Amino acid sequence: MSPLASSLQSSAESHLPATLDLLRRLVAINSFTANAAGVDAVAQLTAEAFEALGFSAELAPCSTPGTGHHLFLTHRGNGGGPIVLVTHSDTVFPPEEEQRNDFQWDERPDEGRIYGPGTVDNKGGTALIWLILQILRDCAPEAFAQTHWLVAANAAEEITGDDFGHATIERCGGKARAVLVFEGGPVDAQGWHIVTSRKGRSTWQLTADGKAAHAGSKHHEGINAIDALALVLPDIAARTSAAEERTVNIGMIHGGTVVNRVPHEATAEWECRATAPAALQRADDFFASLTGTAANGAKLIAARTGHTNAWPGSVESEALFHLWHEAAAAMNLTAVSVPRGGLSDANHLWQLAPTLDGLGPHGGNAHCSERSADGSKLPEYVEPDSFVPKAVMNALALIKVVASFSS
Repeated sequence: MSPLASSLQSSAESHLPATLDLLRRLVAINSFTANAAGVDAVAQLTAEAFEALGFSAELAPCSTPGTGHHLFLTHRGNGGGPIVLVTHSDTVFPPEEEQRNDFQWDERPDEGRIYGPGTVDNKGGTALIWLILQILRDCAPEAFAQTHWLVAANAAEEITGDDFGHATIERCGGKARAVLVFEGGPVDAQGWHIVTSRKGRSTWQLTADGKAAHAGSKHHEGINAIDALALVLPDIAARTSAAEERTVNIGMIHGGTVVNRVPHEATAEWECRATAPAALQRADDFFASLTGTAANGAKLIAARTGHTNAWPGSVESEALFHLWHEAAAAMNLTAVSVPRGGLSDANHLWQLAPTLDGLGPHGGNAHCSERSADGSKLPEYVEPDSFVPKAVMNALALIKVVASFSS
């Protein structure tokens, strides 16, 4: 391990108890996306934690009704475009679910895990950002002080709205040095995963308008809306293509009222994900073409209900990843560039600057709250032992990013 890496590691180890205490306090606040007061309480606690590092706080409203405020923490440094460090304040767990499953902060040193809502998604990411900035201030004070940092915390990341992206870009003046997203970062036999691309997604609804009739005496006069969907759903599912790195998941089907009535209406909903924007567009073009008349005479209406652009990766992001690869090597570790199928704020921000994701701590079972007696169900957790190495790796790479500004 390099001398600088050793110094950063010693600093990180000294700050780890405070980091985990911050995480514990964040996890204690329910911040389900629809719990605006809870999301704002997490934002307030986060702002207080970063204030001692010289960050000023701004709260900005989220455009989705019933949600809390986005949080922007700024350290101006010597100006110029900021390095944007991205996290989010919300989780997917309603208060009732946390209470029902007794899902709360639960340290299990024998397992090397801390269970709890948001431990890895994404309050663990917030705590790790705080730790990174602490050790940079300790071990690379000039690099820390001269840099324009923007910590951006989304109030509603779990519902994948795009207004946070617009608000972040606005606060950057449309330009940044790098966008670094602190979603959880797995580590396995290959090494420490750094995400360099994400799939895009479109969501769709197909409505069938048939004709009701008595299922016994007037069956021949009816037009079965469920049958109309059944005729086209296989073609929708067939848009899944390994060659095009595209998946289709038909997630919901509704229709009919009682079995002795020919159903006059039915609805199917699905999502499509693809790595390449063109592959997603080809599927969307097919879905749009379904509007018309089904083979059994029902009227079909296809409507796209949502869209998130793909982050297809770039030469610039791969060059940025190389700095993390070098940082890992200086620690006798390996960092690997990986794609990811899930969505994050990187989908909305990657065009702002070279972007990396998965920079947060290692954990698992995100979005899960249940624990079964046989161990087949386990809730979300983070591995506290991942904080120090991930903080050091990020800090080493960031020092090189900052040095590149003046080179």
